Amino acid sequence: MSAGAPQIPIIVLKEGTNDSQGRGQLLSNINACVAVQDTIRTTLGPLGADKLMVSDRGEVVISNDGATIMKLLDIVHPAAKTLVDVARAQDAEVGDGTTSVVVFAGELLREARNFVEDGVSSHSIIRGYRKAAQLAVNKIKELAIHLDLSDEAKLRDLLMKCAATAMSSKLIRSNSSFFTNMVVDAVLTLDREDLNEDLIGIKKVPGGSMEDSQLVNGVAFKKTFSYAGFEQQPKYFKDPKILCLDVELELKAEKDNAEVRVDKVQEYQNIVDAEWRIIFSKLEAIVATGAKVVLSRLPIGDLATQYFADRDIFCAGRVANDDLNRVIQAVGGSIQSTCSNIEERHLGTCSTFEERQVGGERFNLFEGCPRSKSCTLILRGGADQFIAEVERSLHDAIMIVKHALKNNLVVAGGGACEMELSRYLRDYSLTISGKQQNFIGAFARSLEVVPRQLCDNAGFDSTDILNKLRMMHAKGDKWAGVDMASEGVANNFEKFVWEPSSVKSNAIMSATEAATLVLSVDETIMNEPSKQPQGPPRGGGMPPGAAQRIMRGRGRGMPR
Repeated sequence: MSAGAPQIPIIVLKEGTNDSQGRGQLLSNINACVAVQDTIRTTLGPLGADKLMVSDRGEVVISNDGATIMKLLDIVHPAAKTLVDVARAQDAEVGDGTTSVVVFAGELLREARNFVEDGVSSHSIIRGYRKAAQLAVNKIKELAIHLDLSDEAKLRDLLMKCAATAMSSKLIRSNSSFFTNMVVDAVLTLDREDLNEDLIGIKKVPGGSMEDSQLVNGVAFKKTFSYAGFEQQPKYFKDPKILCLDVELELKAEKDNAEVRVDKVQEYQNIVDAEWRIIFSKLEAIVATGAKVVLSRLPIGDLATQYFADRDIFCAGRVANDDLNRVIQAVGGSIQSTCSNIEERHLGTCSTFEERQVGGERFNLFEGCPRSKSCTLILRGGADQFIAEVERSLHDAIMIVKHALKNNLVVAGGGACEMELSRYLRDYSLTISGKQQNFIGAFARSLEVVPRQLCDNAGFDSTDILNKLRMMHAKGDKWAGVDMASEGVANNFEKFVWEPSSVKSNAIMSATEAATLVLSVDETIMNEPSKQPQGPPRGGGMPPGAAQRIMRGRGRGMPR
């Protein structure tokens, strides 16, 4: 090829693919994440605002929970979706701090934007951020206060303070004294080794006030579908034996059974009689166990319902799987998949079983359970959206108490921990030379976004309060933070504004990972959406691919 010949362009990507790269694309990604941060930052703190979100189906959700808002926001920008993932990860891991992690990640990117615009390599920024994050997490371990879990009375008091801090930014903050007791009681009923929060059931009943909510020290679930004989059954027992089944106690209609061909009417009658004998043998075996409460995951039909009613036995069919598992955890015994050979050890018990009216619903309550590793919160409120937000608030508080009990290390909240980390990293940055000094300093400035936003959302003078906090931390007052009561600063550890250290550590690491992920991307490639054929091609016949679809469908019972 001669030196002066024009270069022929090589097309690698198919036509219609959108390809953008370079510094402009990186800045576009950063701006998208900062826009998401601006949306959610106003919800941070005790005086943060709520967001009202309406789905395409008209469903309304009012919430200031970061994970819930991020999940419901229909974010289409591919880079900004990393903030959705980081909020979900924080919610799944520690349950709280979801707004903080998004706000902090956005602030890291906002600080990095100035460096990118000046032509600094994004990998240098990433290296500095990762170093700063590791230093911050190590500092949190030094700062964290170890709680004494040996004294039960003191332990309860400590957990209530952590729960109250988690609720301070929620809708239920005005009733926090009522709900903190409920949350701590709920977590303390769990197995200390396992602390599986899934065993805390939450049931919602519209109507009444928030303080009509109750904690059942055992299991409660809504009355299941039942037949006419159900009303004749007793609804209260003391020390009953409880049998949990995975067995269907129902006569099936003939169309549901396998095909049977008979030559004589008597043969048909023999088949029907055999079916009746089978179900009666099951019912007799259940009655012989001495169980007074029979629960089944599968249906219990009208025949079985009336049979149990005649013998003063309570039964409930179609019990939800998670409810039945929590019953087993609380009362003991095991779920039986057959009605034969049921022994005493397969049955559970509780001090009282009762069917009780709660608002407009009837609930089956198992209380005084010997192996009470499970409990149920029955929430009341004036509107469905309100109760749903109460449930989200309690979930966060339960997770905070769980982590405080599991890790027994706490730090002060209200921006105190962030300001101390910011001071530490700023001092550290002055001991090193080169570009890394700037990046670690930027990380330190980003940490100040939490106390600044707390002040802004509460209507305080953030510049004045942050200057006071910097001065106090420079003097060695490591727990100085924003005081919402006095509109100033205070020692938040003495004010019992506490959070588990794992919440802070996880938030810093997750936000850093999200920010470095966005900074490491310099090109976005978006494929053109595939176009579906609108109809058969001209000249009749099937559209392309229809023959293959029909062939694939024949394996699922289509006529040949």
